Amino acid sequence: MTDTTTQGYEGNGKGRLEGRVIAVAGAAGPAGQATLLRLAEEGAVVVGCDSDPERLAQAVDAARFAHGGATVTGDTVDLLDLEATREWAVRTEKEFGRIDGLVHLVGGWRGSKTFAETDLGHWEVLHKLLVRTVQHTSLAFEPYLRAGDNGRFLLISAAGTGKPTAGNAAYAAAKAAAEAWTLALADAFRKAGGEAGPSAAAAILVVKALVHDQMRADRPNAKFAGFTDVKDLAAAIAETWTKPTAELNGNRLWLTPAP
Repeated sequence: MTDTTTQGYEGNGKGRLEGRVIAVAGAAGPAGQATLLRLAEEGAVVVGCDSDPERLAQAVDAARFAHGGATVTGDTVDLLDLEATREWAVRTEKEFGRIDGLVHLVGGWRGSKTFAETDLGHWEVLHKLLVRTVQHTSLAFEPYLRAGDNGRFLLISAAGTGKPTAGNAAYAAAKAAAEAWTLALADAFRKAGGEAGPSAAAAILVVKALVHDQMRADRPNAKFAGFTDVKDLAAAIAETWTKPTAELNGNRLWLTPAP
């Protein structure tokens, strides 16, 4: 099998991710849309999933049409259902013969003005969105990522996780749990690789917050200081396939200044 991960993007239509099959969970949001576009541009086969079929179809069509000839598909999957998530992974591997990545972009936020006003209902929502979907996708895709030659499980996290504010208790706790789960997956990859080193990496991309064109249009006077544009996040995601797997595995990539 030819490893294309160190090739630069070429004008002949072949990118450095040519031949890779990458699944994107949460593909219909702004970050998901940007990631579908970038991965398609880089030559990957991109398989997106989301719970919103209409927005997912729009995101898939945009990526497919922006890069003529790109293979971009979409599945409506309930990632809160472990068996449905596993069926998505099985389907993807059966159709394309391999899986080289799972990018986790399922997001959500809930908060309060003060710690005392924290609504534990927010925790229930965030646990499902930010933790349970990470658990299900990692369990479903781990065998296929480990079986490949340069697999990636990528979690997007927030800088505030390590220094939570009073009103962000539920959000920070959920993000911290998702990070811990991802690092445990990284340890599993390390142990499975033995002396040869891991064949897959689980890593965390850390941002302060994300911004996209519609947010700027809606708030033209806002500075969004320290925010990461979703296009830059997508570029950083694609870039992980150029990094040595052993060095990437179990690490955080800071897209905002580390505290």
